[in-house]
Amino acid sequence: MKLSRIAPLSLALLAALSLAACSTPRAPGAQGADESTPAFCAKGPLKMGIEPFEDPSKLEPAYQVLAGALEKRLGCEVQVQVVEDYSAEVLAMRNGRLDIGQFGPMGFVFASEKANAEPLASFGTADGKLSTYTAGIWVPKDSEIKDINDLAGKDLALGSVGSTSGDVLPRYALKKAGIQEKSLNMNYAGGHPEALLALVNGTVDAAQLNSQTQASAIASGNFTPGDFRQIWASDPTPNDPITVSADADPAFKTAVREALLNLPADDVAAVGEFLDVTPAGKLLAVDKETYAPLFDLAATMGLTEKDL
Repeated sequence: MKLSRIAPLSLALLAALSLAACSTPRAPGAQGADESTPAFCAKGPLKMGIEPFEDPSKLEPAYQVLAGALEKRLGCEVQVQVVEDYSAEVLAMRNGRLDIGQFGPMGFVFASEKANAEPLASFGTADGKLSTYTAGIWVPKDSEIKDINDLAGKDLALGSVGSTSGDVLPRYALKKAGIQEKSLNMNYAGGHPEALLALVNGTVDAAQLNSQTQASAIASGNFTPGDFRQIWASDPTPNDPITVSADADPAFKTAVREALLNLPADDVAAVGEFLDVTPAGKLLAVDKETYAPLFDLAATMGLTEKDL
């Protein structure tokens, strides 16, 4: 499994964090080697995994800010790893190589089942509501394709295998419309940005494009909505949960939960932009029930971890 790690923090910043840790209260229930260091810091840096829902080179700086804020709250170093694919993060958490993991909603379904992942927090809006996003299928504005029923016999670009909005939701829409997947040329582009690029370059008749990727692409000047039409949109889906293993030490889980829920909105905002949460608020508490519709969808589609 290949993992891409964010560049280490500078020595100066690490020194500053070390000094700050001396005055940081211990996490509830934590017992460390001294009065300032929680016990869960003793094994080394905490590792936080992120699914590759956007170009890692763009995700890394945003998550570096979030990790830095989390370090200050927890009193120990947090290293962020953008994993190679959806299944890699589930495997890493199951094997104890991740302490914290942010999963896409469908990725969380399998992380819950195979790695006992427990959701703690997700991304809130500035008005204090849990954020959501939608999957969509888009075509050029002058396309003969008017709705999802016209996709038979056409080229459709999806994102990545196992992606909630880039794979499962569009395929579910096709199933509900009575369209057999073998009746169209359906290809995985490799990710949300790649599917968008295939649509913009005209190499496919249609492509999945979720509201998160759309917002990022518009902001960067890579997508002009007026040149395209959306022929299908999903119901809103709760945004990605940040999780820990349910088997983790209770003091650690409590500390991470409280740290996440108390991060300043400004430290979450850079990540929120990639999730179409602008302006972003603070992280909000979630639990397994928040994602119940995704568990139902996986059962309806007959999905297993092999579908990641």
